[in-house]
Amino acid sequence: MTITKPTEVSRVSSASAKAWRAAALTALVAFPGAALADDGPPSIADNIPQLASVAAFKKQLAEKGIGVSVNYIGDVFGNPSGGQKQGAAYDGRLELAIDADMEKLFGIQGGAVHANGYWITGGGLTTNYVGSLMPVTNTEAMVTVRLFELWYEQKFFNDKVGLRFGQLAADSEFLISKYGSLFVNGTFGWAAFTAANLPAGGPAYPLATPGARLKLGGDSDPFTVLMAVFNGDPAGKNGVGNAQKCNAYGTTFALDTSPLAMQEIQYRYNQAKDAQGLAGSIKLGSYQHFGHFDDLRYDANGLPIALTGNDPGQLRGNWGIYGVWDQQILKLAADGSKSVGFFVRAMGSPEDRNLINFYIDGGLNFAGLVPNRPDDVFGVAGAYGKISNAVRGAQYDAGVYPVQNYEAVIEVTYQAALMPGWTIQPDLQYIFHPGGNIADASGLPAKDAVVLGVRTSMAF
Repeated sequence: MTITKPTEVSRVSSASAKAWRAAALTALVAFPGAALADDGPPSIADNIPQLASVAAFKKQLAEKGIGVSVNYIGDVFGNPSGGQKQGAAYDGRLELAIDADMEKLFGIQGGAVHANGYWITGGGLTTNYVGSLMPVTNTEAMVTVRLFELWYEQKFFNDKVGLRFGQLAADSEFLISKYGSLFVNGTFGWAAFTAANLPAGGPAYPLATPGARLKLGGDSDPFTVLMAVFNGDPAGKNGVGNAQKCNAYGTTFALDTSPLAMQEIQYRYNQAKDAQGLAGSIKLGSYQHFGHFDDLRYDANGLPIALTGNDPGQLRGNWGIYGVWDQQILKLAADGSKSVGFFVRAMGSPEDRNLINFYIDGGLNFAGLVPNRPDDVFGVAGAYGKISNAVRGAQYDAGVYPVQNYEAVIEVTYQAALMPGWTIQPDLQYIFHPGGNIADASGLPAKDAVVLGVRTSMAF
């Protein structure tokens, strides 16, 4: 028996309702504003003559207060050795995002609406071949067309306070590392720590969930406080089995499970382009889930489940703490376009109810250092997740082999800009102890996996 992840016991009761109220009082959502920018991010439509009419139409819409963007990511990856078995897979994600500036449209100052959705295709190398807890790519998900986020935000006091509510994703803001976003492996975004420990993986790609958030502090302020409350299980109370199938189209809008609260304090320094010092940011955060969780080793009487055969003991709530540090360590151009930076994140949670109780990752980014390639970025990163002693102990009790212990990954990647809005990214990963040391088809521990492939990203 291999334990993959703990699940929250879904309960709809007066206690759950009280928990929702308590969570709402202690943590409302926070997220930066989504005001439309006239220049916007780079788009290949601005650089291909045949798409000039598309670029002009987008600009006309933006001037009226409607921003439309279409983004595509395609990944082709394979594991020629290691994992549960060898193979290759393609994963693709087409995104449509719409942002509405409510001041331009209806005169509501500080108001904004955002909606985005995905058309997800592909085979899933992680699920079908590698078997790792840290997904090979951050696009992997069940094949479907799904709504992701759908929210309204209102800003107050010269944009120093922002309230957002609707269908939200925590990984749009919480736990984010600026430098970590370069990497393809999914753990460098929404870490395997939260993905393994929260019901249905938590409110993160590909499953957003209803919630609210409050942000204190403007985007240019050195200090920002974020607070959020989400429905605690994006799959809903009937989410038994594959959570993505239970909420296949992102339209479940569940409000029937115990809530999840998140808080994060951010400090940013030397962020201006003309700043003399090296830029950086420090984030400290935590989360609390108000549901009930299975004890991963013992029953209600404190005896090993493997010996008694009883149901697991019930534990009230779950929590985790984390820190994120992004730091520029070398700046060769005044505007920071040529630079070297590093990131490190560390996270911890109780052992008795979580598959991964300690996690750390970090890496280096080298931007604009290749001659005549000012927009290219090279990066190397690593991550480590420790399987909790409760899981290991339960497997020892049951005589399971192999016993899970840890999973780690090293990733080396190079993102080359073909033109503004279009990149290609060769990528190499080495995954130690896939699944935390799970068995392959022969019953022996799966060998370390070598994974290589390429990603292409286009923004229209």
